[in-house]
Amino acid sequence: MTGSRRDFLGSLALGSTAAISASVAGCAPGVAVNPAGGEGSHAGTKPLRAAFSNAGLQSTWCELGKKTAELWGRMLNVEIEWFDGEFDPGRQRDKIDSLTNRDWDFCCFQAVQIDSLVDPCLRLKERGIPVISMDTLLVSMDKMRSTGVWCEVMPDHVDMAEKSVGYLMEKIGGKGKVIHIGGLDGHSGAQGRKQGFENIVKKYPGIEVIGGGVRWCDWKKEKARNTFEALLQQETTPIAGAFFHSDDMALAAVPALKGTIHEKMLVVAVDGQKDGLDAIKSGILAASAVNPVCRIHQTALFLGQFIARNKEKIDSVPLEIVTPGPLVTADNPRVLEAMYYLADPLHCIV
Repeated sequence: MTGSRRDFLGSLALGSTAAISASVAGCAPGVAVNPAGGEGSHAGTKPLRAAFSNAGLQSTWCELGKKTAELWGRMLNVEIEWFDGEFDPGRQRDKIDSLTNRDWDFCCFQAVQIDSLVDPCLRLKERGIPVISMDTLLVSMDKMRSTGVWCEVMPDHVDMAEKSVGYLMEKIGGKGKVIHIGGLDGHSGAQGRKQGFENIVKKYPGIEVIGGGVRWCDWKKEKARNTFEALLQQETTPIAGAFFHSDDMALAAVPALKGTIHEKMLVVAVDGQKDGLDAIKSGILAASAVNPVCRIHQTALFLGQFIARNKEKIDSVPLEIVTPGPLVTADNPRVLEAMYYLADPLHCIV
């Protein structure tokens, strides 16, 4: 993805949340943006109904996405029903299958695994119900519209990994042993993070990836810790660094460093939400690239309600919207403090 294209798509993805909130209120007469959702806050406006599902509420990232959709849904008069993916493609598929015969104004899904929700999306398409994809691909980009997916709202997974791993390389001097702990192999976002890791590491011939490459841990904290511990135990010289595809997996694994020869290892990750920010502030993590969970869920909600209320056509909606997210480190406390505020569940902005 070229820089200019990324910048353009990023500007589409809520360059100003306040401005979009105001425009939402303006396009729907009678809608008052009232976080408390008090009586009369949406006088004269019919509520919309939306089905949402993300990968698994066991993840702090996904849990905050749910809070975001529900918060902004109250403000925008959208009634949301949640279908937890449980980090299981089959269970998520069963739940999405069960909702396809019900009436919705739009649906927003983050697939646990690419192509796992094709059939229910096709049924929703037949019924004229728009589907918006969040964070990871429901299907490959060339098949989106034929499957009934109107738009992909996503971060740049490759870029997030490149930022985080690039910082790690800078801090360890581009040499030494490193560990790469991945999410779910069939998850398009995890594949992007793998690519970003490899894009950076190939520039440093002095780097050795322990175990020969990524170790997939399916976003599961216990599996990540067990895998990490096994890799630590097989090395008799200090490991310089580690890259995890999520803050949750990194924070579950880091305690295994205590009392080992690897205690000074630098650990970086992706997500950049509160637990990760706390860990950066306390020195547990060296860095995390922000995967803007609030912005992704919020943007999908905004798009869905615009499509429904304005009766928009599929060809008027961009195929993808890329949401930007910065690298957060203790070296830049201003960014760190800004992320604390923007990702707070009271605000749910980034």
